[in-house]
Amino acid sequence: MHRERCEATAVRFREDRPADLDRARAAVTAWRDQHPAGTSEDLIAAIGRQFPQEYGVVLRAVLFAVDRHRARQITGNAGPSSER
Repeated sequence: MHRERCEATAVRFREDRPADLDRARAAVTAWRDQHPAGTSEDLIAAIGRQFPQEYGVVLRAVLFAVDRHRARQITGNAGPSSER
């Protein structure tokens, strides 16, 4: 029974729209601006209700990308291409 419920509510890639990811990026970026020391659990607790339940993994990934981008801006390291 539990498995059927989970499968019925799963967000599949083909059902995900670019607008959903854009909205997630904007929400995570705004949240990080307000909570520079916040954890991914804090993020999910704060904005997770704005997205499908299964979108938590996407929000965590976006938070990782936002943090990585900001770290590169601070350190001046543009990533692997700068090592060439």
